Amino acid sequence: MSLAWILLLPFAGGLAAWIAGRWSDLWARWIALGTALLHLLLLLVTWGVFFTRVAPAPGGWLMASKQPWIPQLGISFHLAVDGISLLMLLLASFLTVLAVLTSWTSITRSVGFYHFNLLLILTALSGVFIAFDLFLFFAFWEISLLPLYFLIGIWGYENRVYATTKFFIITQGSGLLMLVAILGLVVVHWQSTGVLTFDYLDLVGTVMSDTKAFWLMLGFFIAFAVKLPVVPFHTWLPDAHTQAPTAGSVALAGLVLKIGAYGMLRFVVPMFPQAVADFTLTAMILAVVGILYGALLALGQTDLKRMVAYTSISHMGFVLLGIFAGNELALQGAVIIMLSHGFSAAALFIMVGDLQHRTHTRELGRFGGLWAVMPRMGGVGLFFAMASLGLPGLASFVGEFLVLLGAFQVNMPLTVLASVGLVAATVYSLWMMQKVYYGANTGDWQVDDTSGREMTVMASLIGATLWLGLYPQPVLTTSGHALAEMKKFAAEARATAARPEGTGSAASGAVAATSPVGGERP
Repeated sequence: MSLAWILLLPFAGGLAAWIAGRWSDLWARWIALGTALLHLLLLLVTWGVFFTRVAPAPGGWLMASKQPWIPQLGISFHLAVDGISLLMLLLASFLTVLAVLTSWTSITRSVGFYHFNLLLILTALSGVFIAFDLFLFFAFWEISLLPLYFLIGIWGYENRVYATTKFFIITQGSGLLMLVAILGLVVVHWQSTGVLTFDYLDLVGTVMSDTKAFWLMLGFFIAFAVKLPVVPFHTWLPDAHTQAPTAGSVALAGLVLKIGAYGMLRFVVPMFPQAVADFTLTAMILAVVGILYGALLALGQTDLKRMVAYTSISHMGFVLLGIFAGNELALQGAVIIMLSHGFSAAALFIMVGDLQHRTHTRELGRFGGLWAVMPRMGGVGLFFAMASLGLPGLASFVGEFLVLLGAFQVNMPLTVLASVGLVAATVYSLWMMQKVYYGANTGDWQVDDTSGREMTVMASLIGATLWLGLYPQPVLTTSGHALAEMKKFAAEARATAARPEGTGSAASGAVAATSPVGGERP
């Protein structure tokens, strides 16, 4: 089956929802929901195929397709799926379904265009996760900015223009830096081999000097660090989250941050292994700074949504720590955190949106005593507060434990400092529960508890969090082949890169014949 359906299905469904919205808001919602559910179902079937294969494809490749696009420049429409990209696709599709359900009654104007933008985000991020041509990857990366710009700018809150402008300028600037790095890598490869190409599998293992490798790696790293986000490139995130509608925050925290982590896993680590090794200490320091800084700022917030936004910075610091620790335990933990944070952050932002819809405030000082009038929502809030602080048996614990275990083997002092972030997470999670749900009902709140539709959304996220926390093996198996081959290939590429620049034609060809995520080219 062609991989094109992963891109065409959500895009076509988004267009249909936009057109249907001209006549009926309800039809637009149902078309968007049906499209997202079908997309998720097909991906689940694909995942089932992955596990039913008697002998997995070399390197874990599940599907691949490649068609010429601009052959004069070596650009092709090269798509492929392995374990890592499949997990990210499943997360994107699952959260899109929940984003549509969350917006069912809260969005009342331009409903068709709103759902078109939600499905366009799914299309663009799906492209990011399966594109194996760097020009194509960059195109999808940039396309993902547009629907978020509209979601925040049109359906956001009072300071939405400022937030969306800041978000667009900073992330667009990082995208241009990545374009420069891509072009630099293509030129270096062309000088080394005489072949002009944007194909990922040809560019990985390009022979170059240590200086060129470092600066190209830094260009990719900064571009992905902005999206992760890594301190000090994080300043756009709290404003964007605070002003975004609930579904926009779900997309930002659950999906957009993950493409930064995915980019580091897919591009930075295998393409520049020696530069990554030299940069490891700096990256791990930045990760620990992000963990502690995000947690500290979360404790200082008075706006509940802004507080949850800063917790995302702290949690994604563990992902960066795991990626640059570089061993199998840490990398597996990073993948688990990418998924678990998608579940818990989405749930917390949905909870904040539901609270704001009922109480018309996000100020922590005005809440209090809501458990008495909203016990179901209180129970959900308590569950995801426990998930956020890493309670054993829930998804975050598995990821953070693996990351810390792997990082401990690389740098013990930094790992100990990172562990302080878990203590801080306990403090801000319990403090949030105290301020919102416990204490006296000073606001005299008389509001409705969680509805059936809202409980369906939350029950889905609770189920996913419990499943990943209690039985993570399917996820570990799915990503394990790709991560193991990535590590193996990075070692081979490091040895190849030690050859003098200009002798790379044969060397590069030998390395490019294999894949950083698999033994054979897809």
